[in-house]
Amino acid sequence: MNFNPETMTIKKHIPNLITLLNLFCGCIALVFASELNYEMAFYFVCLGIFFDFFDGFFARLFKVSSPLGLQLDSLADMVTSGVVPGYVMFVLLEKCQNPLSPNLYLPYLGFIITLGSCYRLANFNIDTRQTDSFIGLPTPANTLFIMSLPLILKYSDSIITLEILTNQWILLAITLFSAYILNAEIPLFSLKIKDFSFKKNALQIGFLSLSVLLLAFFQYLGIALVIIAYVLLSVVNNKFLKKDFIVNEEK
Repeated sequence: MNFNPETMTIKKHIPNLITLLNLFCGCIALVFASELNYEMAFYFVCLGIFFDFFDGFFARLFKVSSPLGLQLDSLADMVTSGVVPGYVMFVLLEKCQNPLSPNLYLPYLGFIITLGSCYRLANFNIDTRQTDSFIGLPTPANTLFIMSLPLILKYSDSIITLEILTNQWILLAITLFSAYILNAEIPLFSLKIKDFSFKKNALQIGFLSLSVLLLAFFQYLGIALVIIAYVLLSVVNNKFLKKDFIVNEEK
């Protein structure tokens, strides 16, 4: 088998290029969020998360994983899944202020999400237990949840929903819980389906089926419900089944 150094050099840079595309999408999403165009911000965050998934895929495929790629991945995620959701929460908190007696400093607490994301991303790089599954909610999932809130607010006809998502204290509670669940010592089951056995993948298949139904019936609200369902099913799985989460203590 011929070894082509030039080909290997190109392959080495492909995963990093995809990671930079994730970062680029995060920057664009931030611009759209600043213009209150939450749909476009949401779509570019989704595109960034798509690139975030495939940079690792190609790194494994080409066998070119590197410490540089690992750090670059976290730095890109810090924008797409850290700064963007923190800024969106800042805007939501700012918009729900009473114009007669606004709390000028409270909206900045939305960036607690950014701080929680930063801590998780740094910790993820050194936590050898999270090779196959997760401990705490992954930043992309948390970002999708936060990014869905302004879209739910925009398209929902429910007065209760509107009252909830325009209440600064509820939004602040969501912010604090978001930072907590990112770093909580809660095992979350893997979504990877490694074989064709229904019995071994019943939880994953059931969750994916539920996700499709929630998204079909509830649209943007379904995004938030999917993330909530993922956490709740993981907690139930940990408590009663204790099968799917395997912590690799030796790596």
